[in-house]
Amino acid sequence: MAVFKAFRAVRPAAAFADKVAALPYDVMNSDEARKMAFGNPYSFLHVDKAEIDLPKSVDIYDDKVYCKAKENLGKLLSADVLLADEKPCLYIYQQVFAGRTQTGLVGCASVDDYLQSVIKKHEFTRADKEADRIRHVDTLDANTGPIFLTYRGKSAVTEILEQWKTAHTAVYDFTSGGVRQTVWVIDDGAVIERLTALFGEIPALYIADGHHRAASAVKVAQKRRAEHPDYDGSEEFNFFLSVLFPAEELAIMDYNRLILDLNGYSAEQFLARIAVDFTVEKAVSSPYRPTQNHTFGLYLDKTWYCLTAKPNSVDESDPVKRLDVSVLQEKLIAPVLGIENPRTDKRIDFVGGIRGLAELERRVDSGEAKAAFAMFPTSTEELMSIADAGQVMPPKSTWFEPKLLSGLFIHFLSDSH
Repeated sequence: MAVFKAFRAVRPAAAFADKVAALPYDVMNSDEARKMAFGNPYSFLHVDKAEIDLPKSVDIYDDKVYCKAKENLGKLLSADVLLADEKPCLYIYQQVFAGRTQTGLVGCASVDDYLQSVIKKHEFTRADKEADRIRHVDTLDANTGPIFLTYRGKSAVTEILEQWKTAHTAVYDFTSGGVRQTVWVIDDGAVIERLTALFGEIPALYIADGHHRAASAVKVAQKRRAEHPDYDGSEEFNFFLSVLFPAEELAIMDYNRLILDLNGYSAEQFLARIAVDFTVEKAVSSPYRPTQNHTFGLYLDKTWYCLTAKPNSVDESDPVKRLDVSVLQEKLIAPVLGIENPRTDKRIDFVGGIRGLAELERRVDSGEAKAAFAMFPTSTEELMSIADAGQVMPPKSTWFEPKLLSGLFIHFLSDSH
């Protein structure tokens, strides 16, 4: 059963919350981060992507970057831009985006739950990306970005959060990037104890987004355990910053594919070849957005097509193989286009659904890509089923929106702050 505990958050003074809060470090490159943080000394990008305050010639994994991040965090603390709560609390983090509301509970999840697969994963992680965040967490002695977790909803939890929101004033309420961000502090010991007990009844939590941050937090904890062999499990380094959202409130967007060449086929040959496993029809609407599983949009030569996987080309018995991203990869991208490993092959690129289908058209029409595939989104239930089966989703299967902002909650790993 899941462990979820209160903690003493270090968080922005109310007047600075909207200035500090920033998108997560891994949704932008260094140049984009420089632009986002320009003119804002309080932006948390100065902590999460500290290379923006160093010459461009400095490698983003240089020791100087991690030292600069620690220095910048120290400045925000010493200037009282960031303040520590007096006692352990839980926090409600609500986001409203495109008419949809998702309400999460912020606290700390257990490293042991991760190691024992109470917290379930659905992605492989890359060693180089892990190494970066391990150094960042270890140098700063803190989790600076929350892990996005989900669970099969529990009405008693929802009721408590709704009651608290109604009875108490939010500490933050601002709009960033078109998303309304609202935070309440739960500081009542009895309510915290009740919520903790309710999550103790939940058999599994699932990583929705943030596999690298989670893996890195756990490896830092293991490092601290080795350094402190007398640890008893109560130390803060045994826990990592997380936000828990009920699965029913989440929406996964499409994660679309760009293909840089047709592997030697002409457009006509390509369409004829893919007709082996797919029904190919010109789309009645433009751009074409798939409306159900096993249908795909194809944009080629300024024309949208609707592709429908033929029934015998889908293995419905396997939770991974029946995913649309798997069907497209195994029945078209690999055998027809020769792209066997989408993680490493430079002939394929991926575009998050937040950018819209117009972005696919733009990149194909510009000649940057030869074709594009519009996907039907993976569902949260599909994600959890795969995690339950102990399997791993193909790369770039899910795009969650809105993103959780960094800087609103910081969890320090020791008591020296």
